[in-house]
Amino acid sequence: MNGSLRDLNSDLAPASNGGAALKVAIVDDDPLFREALRLNLEDEGYRVAEFADGSAVVNYAALDKDFDLILLDWKMPAMDGIEVLRVLRGRGVKTPVIFLTLLSDEVYEEAALAGGAVDFVDKSRSFSILLRRIEVIRLGVKKPDLPVDAVSDIGALSLKLATKRAEWRGRAVELTVREFDIVAALAARAGVDMKYRDIYDTVHGQGFHAGDGEEGLRATVRAIIKRIRGKFRAVDPDFDHIETFAGFGYRWRP
Repeated sequence: MNGSLRDLNSDLAPASNGGAALKVAIVDDDPLFREALRLNLEDEGYRVAEFADGSAVVNYAALDKDFDLILLDWKMPAMDGIEVLRVLRGRGVKTPVIFLTLLSDEVYEEAALAGGAVDFVDKSRSFSILLRRIEVIRLGVKKPDLPVDAVSDIGALSLKLATKRAEWRGRAVELTVREFDIVAALAARAGVDMKYRDIYDTVHGQGFHAGDGEEGLRATVRAIIKRIRGKFRAVDPDFDHIETFAGFGYRWRP
């Protein structure tokens, strides 16, 4: 889909500092946008390949092996981005996916994250914003793998750290990756208040600034917490372990 990231020149340090460059696949049907994004990512030290449509990337046999990250457009002919994501996850491809699209409505973001994407970036945002989101993924890629059976039990909550799966009183809670990270952060500080900013940083990385300022940041966190509570209450209507600390943030009740 036609679109552009503003401010394609960035003053961020090259991504390849301190280790091998992240390998990125761009999936977008707009050739001018693909090329501009590829050139700018390469200037930042990334290794980049382009795919002109959804079918091209789903037919690429070695995605998990050859790429560390996929930047995926939503609106493309023949196969849209959400279908691409569904097919890849159905085949067991675990490569992180960031949606990069002009569709900014929350319903699209929710669908993308529920489908297994790790982030959702509006193309109208600046290139530096995209780089910061990628940096969060890059740092995650460089972390050592957790043992498959690594589990953290906090009261009735069970967190499978490697697969980012949560259970409450023995029943699965269908959290997205970022929802899981927030629950894990809150539960790890059970009984301690966690500020809006700290919860927001769990999702976007430390130092990321919300486009609508402090109130936009708080609104984003409130919406995510509301969804998380709803998912826990779907398996336990009496769930009340995420408490609101008015004007400050939230805490996990021990």
